[in-house]
Amino acid sequence: MTRLSILYILGCMKQSTKKLPKDANKLAYEIMRLSTEEEPEENKQQEEQSEISKYLAEIGRKGGLKGGKARASKLTPERRKEIAKKAALARWNK
Repeated sequence: MTRLSILYILGCMKQSTKKLPKDANKLAYEIMRLSTEEEPEENKQQEEQSEISKYLAEIGRKGGLKGGKARASKLTPERRKEIAKKAALARWNK
């Protein structure tokens, strides 16, 4: 198949923002996928999220929302000062 015929085929199909691969096998696969409008397998797997994953994500979010405030309330002023000095030294020593 010549480059011109590939461009003609691609011109008839839906336009995609994704660049087409230069490898002949990958290009053939992309042309087939675009012409049949199948989604790549990676996208299908990302969309399917189990109930367990959703539950664990929600738990992690809850912990993250209160984590910093809870830690700050437990620290003494002297310890917060030590942590701040250490952080400032780390930033300035880069």
